Amino acid sequence: MDEFLLRALFGGLGLALISGPLGVFIVWRRMAYFGDTLAHSALLGVGLGFWLSINPILTVMLVCALLATSLVILQSNQKLASDTLLGILAHSTLSLGIIVVAFLQGLRVDLFGYLFGDILAISWQEILYIYLIAALVLIIIIKLWRALLLCTLNTDLALVAGLAPQKLQFILMLLLAMVIAVAMKIIGVLLITSLLIIPAACARNFAKSPEQMAILASLIGMCAVSLGLAASFYFDLPTGPAIVVSAAFLFLLSRIKR
Repeated sequence: MDEFLLRALFGGLGLALISGPLGVFIVWRRMAYFGDTLAHSALLGVGLGFWLSINPILTVMLVCALLATSLVILQSNQKLASDTLLGILAHSTLSLGIIVVAFLQGLRVDLFGYLFGDILAISWQEILYIYLIAALVLIIIIKLWRALLLCTLNTDLALVAGLAPQKLQFILMLLLAMVIAVAMKIIGVLLITSLLIIPAACARNFAKSPEQMAILASLIGMCAVSLGLAASFYFDLPTGPAIVVSAAFLFLLSRIKR
């Protein structure tokens, strides 16, 4: 196997590994639109990273974390509906990111690659970032699994149990921001949420417990990455969209089975 395909496979599998457990919470909590908002803001982080000569992964994490904090504060105000607020922030940050990139004089930025992913150009250093962040996110999710699950199922019951649902939701948002930061190079900021949601939705058709659903979502995501890479290689397709289409194909198969 060529080295660039091997790097792409390792990077994609690492992303799928963490997308599964995180994706199930997005599906359960119906946070898909929130995930899109964070993903769209990632392009602003990319532009700021190049402008400040900082690794874009770090600035994307920072921008997504700031956006998550702002959303928690604004949503508690209740003056705007959540979907309206998310719509405003999603498109505003994406447009602002494109403007920032356009103003970078003398620097060529592969905007298409950041929007739709360029997994075939991933480096071993970026793969290391992916697995380090995946390990950190997995450790936090495993440690907080029962608390997150209880807050997802019943907020009132979580309060009675002495938990802080809003704090846990904020932690979940930060974990999502970290995953988006490393996923943008693989799947692109416009397609990130699909890799989080589709495998989790597919796993829901087979799982008999929350834990099974998380594990199955990771495995289905890995299958989608492998199929998408193979389709991209043999049929000369754009890799990021090919991975998403593969995940959608697996979801359709799971519905046919039912």
